[in-house]
Amino acid sequence: MFRKSKSIVGLDIGSSVVKAVELTLEGPEPVVTGFARVEIPPGGTTAEAIEAAFREGRFRTKRVVTSVAGQDVVVRYVPMVQMSDNELKRAIRFEADKYLPFELDEVVLDCQGVANTERHGEEQEGAGGENQMTALLAACKTERIEERVQAVLAQGLQLAAIDVDLFALANAWELCGVMPGDVSEEARGMALVDVGATRTSINVLFGGQTCFSREINIGGQDMTQAVARRLSVEPFEAEAIKRASESHEAEVNSAIAPVLEDLVSEISLSLDYVEHHSGFAVEEILLSGGGVLAPGASGYIEQACARRARTWNPLEGLRVDAKRVDVEELEAWAPTLVVAVGLASRVRAA
Repeated sequence: MFRKSKSIVGLDIGSSVVKAVELTLEGPEPVVTGFARVEIPPGGTTAEAIEAAFREGRFRTKRVVTSVAGQDVVVRYVPMVQMSDNELKRAIRFEADKYLPFELDEVVLDCQGVANTERHGEEQEGAGGENQMTALLAACKTERIEERVQAVLAQGLQLAAIDVDLFALANAWELCGVMPGDVSEEARGMALVDVGATRTSINVLFGGQTCFSREINIGGQDMTQAVARRLSVEPFEAEAIKRASESHEAEVNSAIAPVLEDLVSEISLSLDYVEHHSGFAVEEILLSGGGVLAPGASGYIEQACARRARTWNPLEGLRVDAKRVDVEELEAWAPTLVVAVGLASRVRAA
């Protein structure tokens, strides 16, 4: 009855926007108790944006979980002989150099055993059998980790963990999945596709478990630049037009169409690959990120990928403390907060 509530801020440090969502455990139920979104203006710095986010967010805690993504991060599904978690952590270093494009002394790596469903792509071929397992291997260049650590500590914050964007997507979905709702969702193959500013993250789930993940170097900034060229305006003007201007809708659609075509081609290749190697169908695409806010983007992706697609709200089913959070603004930006919510979901294990 008198237990102290636990809070964690999920801090999504993007290339153009810093987003922070605080979840607090009040009993078993996570509650949104803080939110901030700060754009990094031309000439601005990430440090200034983080400082502004914590000034504006009215967070209860300084405990932070942040993440890494991009070319310095590698995620692989590695076939291994069945073993305990402790044995796996020792053994993985002898296998990692086969799967990583970096030297082992350049990276921080971690691993986790996952259920062997024989649905993990080509790296998993031949790994079936009762004595086999799949190890999920994640590695990041040490210098990138150190940059993230310093970015957080320099603001006087406490770093609880560093995650990977791809995994944060799945954690956000799981947080929604444990809320009251359609439990049959877990029995289907689905793809979480987060279209960020500079990259798009894909995480395919089956039975609620990650079985394929990939990043594509196409994002919302590519759409913005296409609009800027088409309308001969500055990028910041093009971004505003891309999001909301009905008067330029036809021109915006025409400008971003080639970018969406390239993006959809990569998404389709990924999903076709998963289906070819797995034996299950990816029936639905759940879209998130600022890139899907462009007019017509989600409909185009659905039609071109020939799969159901919808923008999803990672806050669905979560209670929001309206005394501390601007609910209207939170809901407006909800599809862009998937990574931040997934990071903050670690409060359940804190």
